[in-house]
Amino acid sequence: MEKLANNSIKGIKNCIKPYLKLLLPLLFFSGQGIAQEIPFENGKQYILGGLTVTGLQSYNEQTVKTYTGLRVGQPITIPGDEISEVIKKLWGLELFSNVEMYYTKIEDDKIFLELNITERPTLANVTVYGVKKRKVEDIINDTDLKKGKKITESLIANTKNFLQNKYKKQGYLNAKVNIATSPDTSATNTENMVINVNKGDKVKIRSIAFEGNEMLSNKRLRKALKNTKKKKFYRFWKKSKYIQDDYEEDLSNLVDAYAERGYRDARILSDTFIKVDEKNIDLKIKLEEGDKYYFGDIDFVGNTVYTDRQLSQVLGIRKGETYNGVLLKERIADDSKPDANDLTNLYQNNGYLFSSINPVEVSAVNDTINFEIRIIEGKETFLNHVTVTGNDKTNDHVIFRELRTRPGQKYSKDDLVRSIRELGQLGFFDAENIKPDIQNPKPNEGTVDVNYSLVEAGSSQIELQGGFGGGGFIGTLGLSFSNFSLKNIFNGEAYKPVPMGDGQTFALRLQASRTFRVYSLNFAEPWLGGKKPVRFNLSLSRTQQFATNYTSRGRIDVNKDRGFSITGVSAGLAKRVTWPDDFFTVSHSVSYQLYDFNDFNNGLFNFGNGSSNSLSYTFGISRSSQGPNRIFPMSGSNFELTAKFTPPYSLFSSKDYKQLKNDIRTTTERLLEIGQNPSDIEEQLEFAQLSDNLESMEEERFKLLEFYKIKFKGDWYTPIVDKLVLRTNAEFGFLGAYNHDIGDVPFERFFVGGDGLGNFTLDGRDVIQLRGYENSSLTPYSTNPITGNAERDGGTIYNKFSLELRYPLTLKPSASIYALSFLEAGNAFNNFSEFNPFELKRSAGVGLRIFMPAFGLLGIDFGYGFDTDAQPNSTGPSGWQTHFIIGQQF
Repeated sequence: MEKLANNSIKGIKNCIKPYLKLLLPLLFFSGQGIAQEIPFENGKQYILGGLTVTGLQSYNEQTVKTYTGLRVGQPITIPGDEISEVIKKLWGLELFSNVEMYYTKIEDDKIFLELNITERPTLANVTVYGVKKRKVEDIINDTDLKKGKKITESLIANTKNFLQNKYKKQGYLNAKVNIATSPDTSATNTENMVINVNKGDKVKIRSIAFEGNEMLSNKRLRKALKNTKKKKFYRFWKKSKYIQDDYEEDLSNLVDAYAERGYRDARILSDTFIKVDEKNIDLKIKLEEGDKYYFGDIDFVGNTVYTDRQLSQVLGIRKGETYNGVLLKERIADDSKPDANDLTNLYQNNGYLFSSINPVEVSAVNDTINFEIRIIEGKETFLNHVTVTGNDKTNDHVIFRELRTRPGQKYSKDDLVRSIRELGQLGFFDAENIKPDIQNPKPNEGTVDVNYSLVEAGSSQIELQGGFGGGGFIGTLGLSFSNFSLKNIFNGEAYKPVPMGDGQTFALRLQASRTFRVYSLNFAEPWLGGKKPVRFNLSLSRTQQFATNYTSRGRIDVNKDRGFSITGVSAGLAKRVTWPDDFFTVSHSVSYQLYDFNDFNNGLFNFGNGSSNSLSYTFGISRSSQGPNRIFPMSGSNFELTAKFTPPYSLFSSKDYKQLKNDIRTTTERLLEIGQNPSDIEEQLEFAQLSDNLESMEEERFKLLEFYKIKFKGDWYTPIVDKLVLRTNAEFGFLGAYNHDIGDVPFERFFVGGDGLGNFTLDGRDVIQLRGYENSSLTPYSTNPITGNAERDGGTIYNKFSLELRYPLTLKPSASIYALSFLEAGNAFNNFSEFNPFELKRSAGVGLRIFMPAFGLLGIDFGYGFDTDAQPNSTGPSGWQTHFIIGQQF
């Protein structure tokens, strides 16, 4: 098949000239193998005798024929709309680089056509140069450069523009991107793509100049540019790179800065971008300030639900005050705070979802502006349907019982915000992705639906540790399931891997080495009975510590026939209350511990044989409004006040505790007088006898423990800017005795200093974190009269204060990471007579926290202690200390 001679084709081209202009040529060939004259009538109707498709490499011929819509036997006009539309459709697919239609022969009124197609190459591989390897995959995903994608001019142009704009937004204004393709010989009609990225240097702002400002200084205006800062050597927090989007936002901030000070008519006349060199630019902003204005009369129109006086109190703006457009807007509707005290929330919290509030300037007399606040209250709105989606593991009833929004209730934005917080505090869902969606609003009927879209987060944790310490290998296995389902414990199908979904907590922890063993089991049901938020908690624990001796070779000899153990059980109830507000919880718990000694004295106690019993009741009041994310709270506070009491046994006892106290003091003084290494045989015998007597008296004194223990802890979370949060903490604790002749018990004391971890505590102590010092190093010491060693007794009173700046690096469900810096101060004291709230040990430092659902909280702190610790012979500041945090509370 050959093309016709030029003189033949010329006449045909004149007939189809409009199609040639569209680059959709219809060329006619003879089927005789040589060029010849064939009669062809312009616009004549033929019958399609056949259609063939040539040039295909990857597509099926029949598929292409079907797509053209042409059928053998159909009438067709040549040239005509049918052929034109077919070619347009094929070009529109962007799958072909060339589309041509030929006729191969004409027989009577039949015409035979050939569709010749050149396929566009497909993408084989993409190579990116000029960026870090870890960024390559992001670039490929963002530009959708998938293998097998057709390579088109628009694909290359769009990719180039996207990447250049991406880097310009990051401050690389000189970024250049070049894209080239080359054939790939490993496959048919495929090409490789190479992307060369030259970001260049970040363009910094050398100077920012203002023109036309008289009422506000240059310094004040530069401060208003929150994200656009000029280059200074000491600037770390806000960078000086130029980013177009941030700059445009800051121009609006400039106008707002004037509006806040009464200059309603202030505007930007021009802003000029001056390129100094490849790395620096200057910005010049020309302003017109206008006159200063004041608020005049403010009238409310359309209000029936609230009086003018009530609305004026919320608005908080008085006649004669300097005009502040930003404040006026915030008092009408503050979009930056979901629970802001503004007029819009006032209405929405009372059911008027469809209300609208608009401030209108009705007149301006000289420098005074009079306003009307025009209110359309709309119809009172009620919730119709409340649904949840996304909870694949957690049962619906666990979610619905936490919601403050119920079908039939009056709509309240405050209830919506509170529900988000309560769901976030459960820990079962990603707090950053709890999104209530208002659906099916019907203003005329006064109804609306609410759907809570949830994303499940890991709610189970496993602790598996191994290491060497205390003379041997220490192994720890901990399992914690915070969304457990006890009722399905005998349902084999519910084990995935354990029964889940009812919001209960089940935790099991085992820790063992050659020298000690710890077992604990905890179970908690947050809604006992399922109808009210009454939390039930039950815990069992068993601790064993074995006696050890160091051999001459430095090895540890463990004697399991001698030791010390604590067996404990506790049960508690905690109920949410509605007074003074519904953030409060009142708790009650009863616990019993048996302290059993068998020829064991390690300095914590003055007797090595016998037992002590502790039966106590704890009453607690707490208020928790922190949230919405329990891992990284950004607002609210948490207060806890607890009081722990034992019965005053000595009140009902006939023992003479005063005489017992005197005997113990006399015996102790004599032991200290004799010393640890008496040379005289009589003194040796006396020392042994006195030691036994002292142990017997100490056991008698503490057979039934009696004490009271008061603790307070408060945390405040204050957002500073963006997601930078200040956590303020204050703590106080006091351990007291009913009977001063018995004195303070050797258990339940406060040990201050270090990382604050108390995974293995023998005596009910509270371990208080104070970073920058070694563990428990701020705890008072005393001399044990039997062993002669200086031992940490633990304080009976302590106080602590801390400031902690936190900033999240990521709050994704898979891992939440935040950095922090801290200032801390605290101390522990033996008694109230020694207590001085201003005698504090100070420290400062930085840290990092990582929370992964499967492993809990992990972290590291570097703290510097500015003062001397309480250890014997310590001099100078404590200095730098490194603390590793595992499983500590948030």
